[in-house]
Amino acid sequence: MHLTSILLHPAFVAMTALFLSVLWMLKDPTDKIRPMLVFALVLNLFYGFLLTMLMGREGSLFPWKYDHILFAIDESLGLEAARIAGPLQGFWRVPLWVVYQSMIPAMIGWFLVTRNRKRDGSVVLAYIAELATGPIVYALLPACGPFYAFGLEWLNPPAVSAVPVRLAAMPNAFPSLHVATALVLLLFAPGKWWRALSVAFLVGTCMATLSTGEHYVIDLVAGLAFGLFAANVGFKRFRRALVFLAVVCAWSLTVRFGHSFLIGHSMATRSLAALTVLLAVGEIVKEWSTHPRPAANPAAAQAVLN
Repeated sequence: MHLTSILLHPAFVAMTALFLSVLWMLKDPTDKIRPMLVFALVLNLFYGFLLTMLMGREGSLFPWKYDHILFAIDESLGLEAARIAGPLQGFWRVPLWVVYQSMIPAMIGWFLVTRNRKRDGSVVLAYIAELATGPIVYALLPACGPFYAFGLEWLNPPAVSAVPVRLAAMPNAFPSLHVATALVLLLFAPGKWWRALSVAFLVGTCMATLSTGEHYVIDLVAGLAFGLFAANVGFKRFRRALVFLAVVCAWSLTVRFGHSFLIGHSMATRSLAALTVLLAVGEIVKEWSTHPRPAANPAAAQAVLN
């Protein structure tokens, strides 16, 4: 298990991806896309370092976190994270951990598959939008996740008051960027098999974020709206992207300043969550029906591997 933890550590995964991308670039120096991918991975490593510093700074600037409030909102939804995560701690723990740590490899894979698409849009641009905007939305509603709020007792959390709690950890829970990224990949999927794979990846990511204790259920709901924002930035539909970003901000501000209403009116909370999920489903259906994409060209796929 110790070796598995090392192999699946984000830093090891990122360095491995960078090393393989350099080898891939050297195999065809004439392909201008390959150096761009290497540069993007280097930038991702550098940005990851800066992001960790920034989020650590945010943790000290915003020591009061809203974890107990998010926990209470989950109870209002009737979908507690711990109750869902409990059955996923056995056989499913390792594969779900792999899914949780595979965000960067998945982004690379989708970049390679979609780079020759004729329609405007870039999955890389969507990812940049997530990374650039993430710290801002995390500052609107600082929260860390069940594992950080309840420690080893997160699977059996005690009864707590729905008030901000002082935690010495980085705010990176609300919304879920993992779910947002998985939704971006789903919207960019180029063919029926890739779409089926992206749906499985989205479902697996939702389960993984809960099984690891990194997120509350309501984080995933807001993550869908954040994914719609990032995807529309990737598609260069900036006005539409701002609409979905407004939805994310509305969730953040409502939870922060109107959590008493959300906790005390479960039907309203469930309705708002359902509307957000339906909004994501509607965007998926619209995107796939308006812009049907043929399966990936076998020749192009072979060129990627060569």
